[in-house]
Amino acid sequence: MPTDLGCKVDAAVKRYGLESADPVYESIDRGLLARWKGSDDRTPMGYRSLTEWFNKRLLKRVYDEHGRDSLGARVDSDYEALRSDDELVREEMIESLSADGIDAERVLEDMVSYGTMRNHLQECLNGDKAPQTAETEWERESIEVAREVAREKAERALSSLETKGQIDGVESSSIEVQIQLSCESCPTRIPLEVAVKQGYVCETHDQTPAASH
Repeated sequence: MPTDLGCKVDAAVKRYGLESADPVYESIDRGLLARWKGSDDRTPMGYRSLTEWFNKRLLKRVYDEHGRDSLGARVDSDYEALRSDDELVREEMIESLSADGIDAERVLEDMVSYGTMRNHLQECLNGDKAPQTAETEWERESIEVAREVAREKAERALSSLETKGQIDGVESSSIEVQIQLSCESCPTRIPLEVAVKQGYVCETHDQTPAASH
């Protein structure tokens, strides 16, 4: 939610003292822009991965302030638990944080979405990122590999269920794995192929100038 401190990213930076939270750059905003654009020989980061990076810096700062261990992969694993779709996992994580005096609900509320991060980069920081035009197929190949892995796991699970007599007709059926993309702000949900073809997920909330595909 926008505040008099600026956008939600600005508000989180101010509230949690994240101005110098980037371990490489002198300011968090300079680091966000550099990581987004791929400056200094870095691999450019997308909005989602950059949002996750920012939220983890926020969580680490909270841990440091409350004396909670933030070494190794602790922050990564706790962040995944906090954002888990599994209600039991999420509640256990919230209880664990509460035991260390951390208001997890408030921390979750102050974490930003990728849409907010996009607006912060483009509007608050006036960032501009040239669309990638390199002819590469690794992204599509990775998605196809993920589909194939999911298909194989589903086949093994269904075969087991058929053996146990819990489902019939598995051998005479085929499995289709489809990747759907959902808008975080409305019920819009579309297949990956459609999103790539049209250049955006949600016409209302996500549409930005389409990159070359």
